[in-house]
Amino acid sequence: MRDIDHQDRGGLLGPLKNLSFFARQPITEPLGPRPASANYRGFHLNDWDLCIGCSTCQKVCDNAAITMVKVPGLPEDPAKGIRNLRPAIDYGRCCWCALCVDLCPTGSIALSREYVHTCVDSELDSYFILPDARGIHGTPYPKGWAKSTDADLVALERQPMTEQAPADRIENFSEIVAGYDANQALIEASRCVQCGMCHDACPTHMHAPEYIRAIWKGDLEGAVREIYRTNPFAHTCGRVCTHRCETACSVGHRGAPIAIRWLKRYAMDAVDHERVKQIAAEGRADFISGKRVAIVGAGPAGLTAAFDLVRQGHDVTVLEAQAQAGGMVRYGIPDYRMPADRLDRDLDVITSLGVKIRYNTRVGVDLTMERLRAEYDAVVLGVGLWMGRSTRVPGSDQAGVKRAVDLLRAVAAGEAIEVPQSAVIIGGGNVAMDIARTLARLQQQRYGEVRITLTALEDLDHFLADADEIREAREEGVQILEARGPQEILMREGQVAGLRTWGVRSIFDQAGRFAPSYDPADEQIHAGDMVVEAIGQAADVALLGEALTEMLQWHRGRLQVDGQGRTNLEWLWAAGDMVRGPDVVSAVADGHRVADSIHAYLSVQEHAP
Repeated sequence: MRDIDHQDRGGLLGPLKNLSFFARQPITEPLGPRPASANYRGFHLNDWDLCIGCSTCQKVCDNAAITMVKVPGLPEDPAKGIRNLRPAIDYGRCCWCALCVDLCPTGSIALSREYVHTCVDSELDSYFILPDARGIHGTPYPKGWAKSTDADLVALERQPMTEQAPADRIENFSEIVAGYDANQALIEASRCVQCGMCHDACPTHMHAPEYIRAIWKGDLEGAVREIYRTNPFAHTCGRVCTHRCETACSVGHRGAPIAIRWLKRYAMDAVDHERVKQIAAEGRADFISGKRVAIVGAGPAGLTAAFDLVRQGHDVTVLEAQAQAGGMVRYGIPDYRMPADRLDRDLDVITSLGVKIRYNTRVGVDLTMERLRAEYDAVVLGVGLWMGRSTRVPGSDQAGVKRAVDLLRAVAAGEAIEVPQSAVIIGGGNVAMDIARTLARLQQQRYGEVRITLTALEDLDHFLADADEIREAREEGVQILEARGPQEILMREGQVAGLRTWGVRSIFDQAGRFAPSYDPADEQIHAGDMVVEAIGQAADVALLGEALTEMLQWHRGRLQVDGQGRTNLEWLWAAGDMVRGPDVVSAVADGHRVADSIHAYLSVQEHAP
């Protein structure tokens, strides 16, 4: 080791050099926060007006740093995809990775440029924050890392659905949409953020996130298994469901919602039908209870209840007035929307479990309700809305004025109907669109042109029909007139000649009651050889008999039931359209509730002394 001389060490007087700095002005900057860079990942900001409480941020956080907190007073509406939950951040766990920002479907979460936390005490709870748009200390702070084209893990574009061109589809009744292929389904399934908002919105509380994840993983049998946990009308709802789930989809707030309905359809079409039947039979009771249940009506509500009850070990017989099962799905929805062969697959699954269906059997004619009560342990009414309502305007009782449900039923049954060269449809719901588009196809086939006019009380923004139905009807040549009120069916030489309408001023009065007001000065004449009323439907309750009808409770033509579908009579339940109006998925949900209630009732009866 070499010697270190005095020069290397600075000399003995070297330390005294520091004394010279005492006379100089300080140049050290004051200690304090400095502005962070534009994309700094500081404390969280959350815009509560944009936040829907979907919990996606909580699910994506690998450090379990986010807890969803219920905030009383905030709106909560499952049908619209809104929860009164907001994310709270535990900064003892957070690593500021910003995945919560990148995957937030609505873009409500951002990271601020703030990085200093002033603790008011020494408690660790001060690091557990419920952030809002004002920042961690309640004062506005600039955003740092936030949604951008470079920081967005949510795929906003939906996979397009291939469908027949209008000029082609007007020539036939073949299904319009082609369905997803495997690659489209994989890409569409990958868009799902697994928030579960769809589960909350669906009347059946379907396990959509689970079956979508299964599709993404390539496990199509697993997807079918998840679907059958809540819906035995899987092919049907994969095509004509009102898909409220998509309205509630969190991805839909900034982009197109996940195609939940089309993904269900893809999984069901992709798995061999015999394998589907095996999957549906899983979990079926291996005993017979000895209890017998009669169900009146082989529509979605009645057959869903039958599906559940048979799986629970009960003996179920369904009594159907028509020659085939399916109810209004078969006889009210045209093939171009709901192919009969796919409905038949749903029905085959249900009957393969042991559900017995007696066709062409009219309760009230071939046997009475009193007989059903005597021979069965429980009875379910699942009667559809087979009777069309009338406008009751002058001339509405003429032979050339038809009801939409009667025409649709005849076409579905293969019966020949009169095809007018021109027709006027009254109504703005899906049934009105269905009959307009059905007659348009028949006109095209017979006359080579479409001459259909559809009039509705509502303005276009408030039509009850699905937006796709309205668009497709227009593409097929149907003329749609909004805010027109029917006044008179016009006659010429004893034949229907058209419809007179007035412009609609309002539909409801100040108390919210249906009381249309018209403008007589705004009069139009719509020529037509046939006028079709599609303004609503009602159930034919004559099958009940006068005495039973009087015993039951009714409200505005609908049978009243409790939360489990039970009427005021101990032995009688009701479900489906006659209880809550036309909607396939709601009818399925009704069927599940009724089955659960009956199973509980029969179990008590079985063990009663």
